Amino acid sequence: MSHSIISLENVEKRYSKNDASVLNNVFLSVEESEFVALIGPSGSGKSTLLHIAGLLDSQTSGSIFIENKDVSKASDNEKTAIRLSKIGFVYQYHHLLQEFSAIENVMLPLLIKKVASRKAAKEKATDLLSSLNLQNKLNSFPSELSGGQKQRIAIARALANDPILLLADEPTGNLDPETASLVFDDLMRIMQQTKMSAIIATHNYELAAKMHRKFLISEGRLLEQ
Repeated sequence: MSHSIISLENVEKRYSKNDASVLNNVFLSVEESEFVALIGPSGSGKSTLLHIAGLLDSQTSGSIFIENKDVSKASDNEKTAIRLSKIGFVYQYHHLLQEFSAIENVMLPLLIKKVASRKAAKEKATDLLSSLNLQNKLNSFPSELSGGQKQRIAIARALANDPILLLADEPTGNLDPETASLVFDDLMRIMQQTKMSAIIATHNYELAAKMHRKFLISEGRLLEQ
């Protein structure tokens, strides 16, 4: 039986009292193993919704539940702990640390969380990178890799701590169409294997069509397509 991984209830976001709402009366519930696409033009609020869902930004009003627990008023330390253990983030730009190799970039979240020895972290990172066909690039640095390879490393890093929820903001937006499709298919395959849930913002309607549900953000409201 599936259960809700994240729920946003009546969420509103405005940056100042006089501004129009960026998000207005947003309701969204994502079940276990469910992939949800967010579509909409630039500036429509997709990134804002992801930041609120990922506890990186606070809503003006409304509630956020993760695994049925209200985290709306959690402290900064509590939010950091939730992000580290339950949420993975992938952005349009890979944000890899240039001075670290591929395997070191993926090991980092495991070492920060302090749940794995360096040896165990290295094994986990090796497995993740191998599952993304990067077994020959473990010791390569970002400057030596293609755009698609760097984004696969960013995906592996996001998955390192076994999150229950992946939040991705235009994860293939910087890639050519063919590479974007390959990277996205790899991401979907791993998410299906691990029964992860995901909210993915994208301009790519072909990729959005591969997900379970699609929502359009328009004038701050979320409309299921």
